[in-house]
Amino acid sequence: MKRVLILGRGASGKSTLARHLGEIAELPVIELDKIFWSTSLVPTSRERWIQIQRSLVEQERWILDGDLGSYDVPEIRLKAADTIILLDFSFIRCASRAIRRSRERADFWHWLLFYRRKFRPSLTQAIATQAPTAKCYTLRSPQQLRTFLAGVKPKPEAVTFL
Repeated sequence: MKRVLILGRGASGKSTLARHLGEIAELPVIELDKIFWSTSLVPTSRERWIQIQRSLVEQERWILDGDLGSYDVPEIRLKAADTIILLDFSFIRCASRAIRRSRERADFWHWLLFYRRKFRPSLTQAIATQAPTAKCYTLRSPQQLRTFLAGVKPKPEAVTFL
């Protein structure tokens, strides 16, 4: 596990998972929302977003955390990933987290509401076609997430001989 892509509905815990997994596996974490959205919440243009992603995936090791719904172009990240984690938590769980964390735009709520019906099918198809050799995990509950994290082995220390 050297190039990890974390996807899922808004407020599913992608960034939290990325931080924990980054600590365990000693991988650098890149939160895509911080790169994609300007401070005034204007999305990056499609062309620029493609260029940015190409630059990001050139690195040898990473965790890229983010799913940008209808704004996204995930194919570049999918092709480069060796591990894909899809957080597929319920609408109720994600909506309650979103309400607690901040005010969101209308397009966020549209994405959240229609994720399983509209966005997830195209995403799973893209995973199948663009990342056929990647190890994929679909986690549908916090318990499955905890079990997954418990099974991740820390990066082994380099063996030195005296």
